[in-house]
Amino acid sequence: MRGFNTWIPDKTAPAGPPQTPAGLLQASFHVYKGTAFEAAARSCRLSFNHGNPVCLLCTEVVMSTLLLKFFSDLNLFSRRRFALASLLCLSMALAFATFARSQSTPAPQPQNPPPGQPQPDQAAPDSGGPGGDSGVIALPKKKDAPADVPPPAPAAPKVKNPEGMSNFSLRIEVPEVTVDVGVLLEKTHQFVPGLKPTNFRVYEDGVAQKVQGFKRVEAPITALMICEFAATSYSFIYDMRNAAFSFAQQLRPQDYVALMTFDMRNQIQLDFTQDKRLFMEAINSLRVPGFSETNLFDAVYEGLDRLERIEGRKYIILIASGIDTFSKLTLDKILKRVKASQDITIYTISTGGFARAASRRGDSITFLQGDNQMKTFASLTGGASYFPRFTGEYPDIFSEINQNIRSKYELVYRPLNAKQDGTYRKLRVELVDDEGHPLTMQDEKHKPLKYDVIAREGYKAKQEVE
Repeated sequence: MRGFNTWIPDKTAPAGPPQTPAGLLQASFHVYKGTAFEAAARSCRLSFNHGNPVCLLCTEVVMSTLLLKFFSDLNLFSRRRFALASLLCLSMALAFATFARSQSTPAPQPQNPPPGQPQPDQAAPDSGGPGGDSGVIALPKKKDAPADVPPPAPAAPKVKNPEGMSNFSLRIEVPEVTVDVGVLLEKTHQFVPGLKPTNFRVYEDGVAQKVQGFKRVEAPITALMICEFAATSYSFIYDMRNAAFSFAQQLRPQDYVALMTFDMRNQIQLDFTQDKRLFMEAINSLRVPGFSETNLFDAVYEGLDRLERIEGRKYIILIASGIDTFSKLTLDKILKRVKASQDITIYTISTGGFARAASRRGDSITFLQGDNQMKTFASLTGGASYFPRFTGEYPDIFSEINQNIRSKYELVYRPLNAKQDGTYRKLRVELVDDEGHPLTMQDEKHKPLKYDVIAREGYKAKQEVE
């Protein structure tokens, strides 16, 4: 590689010896040997002087061997060719000057972001590198300040027991006894309304109690009908079916009823439902019995056990002959179980009355004992017992039962004997007037009316658990 400088005179410069570069064009060339007709301009600048409007300064212009020979013999060429060469160099210089000016133009200043918008961090990182590469930084949104929360309540003061004394708790259970009382006229079996709390007097084991709660109850019923369905005689099954249908006709849409039958074993025919149609279909399905044995005591025990799981007042409608032939329980055990029942009233309807009256053995000791057992179940629970002979008596009987169940007086008292010893306590309810004398009733003709007070005979106190 070889380089040299050449001063090109400018004809537009003033006359005189060219002692300064103001009137000359200086060209510095570097020739790369081994190349032909290749030239690359490394850099060009335009220099404006006062004496010379345009002075072209070219440095490091790479020319080929042919161009170097052309400039070396520049004085030998004609003036026209020299002007053509000068014009070529001038056009190239202007092109490079325009490109250099566009590159040297400063970048526009970034606009200031609107107030309230976070500015990006333009600081150079500590480890070096370009400083303008970082963009807008997304800041997490601050959570809203929670509402004013009231201060926590002060801690309860701790009370320390004296030394040597442990914690002591006292629990007192005050027993309450609820007695359902029905007042019916003896002749018409109609419920007597309009009685006041002062008209009732309750005795427990002969001791008068103070009645603290009183109200008249008239609400839907929850009843379990237990029917004897055994292969003994068709007349008993016929009476049972007629009595069951008569009871079903007295039901209301809000009543809950269930059906259970028994012979040698107990069977639930229908669980508790409010659908009267299903109840009558279950009764109608009782066609052909299975066994001739009648386990009355076992059926009553199971019925009491099922009803005690239900809260509130419950009733058992027992339709049977009253004869027990093959039960596992004895009469003493079932009577003890009936006395211990809570909130359950039993109504009994005897079957086979016409067949018993027509046969010679209708008054035998077996049937009389059955009647006595049916009466006992009803009297111990505050119910009633009926012994019809004809089918036409069933509608009136169940109408009376329906009225007695739905219309009663509920008495609540706290016994003076608060011991929880599990003993059986007898109850007696009387009606008195405002002066404390026995209550008398009269009809429209001022004739005295006899009435019956129907209530359970007693209850079993709770047993204290040690």
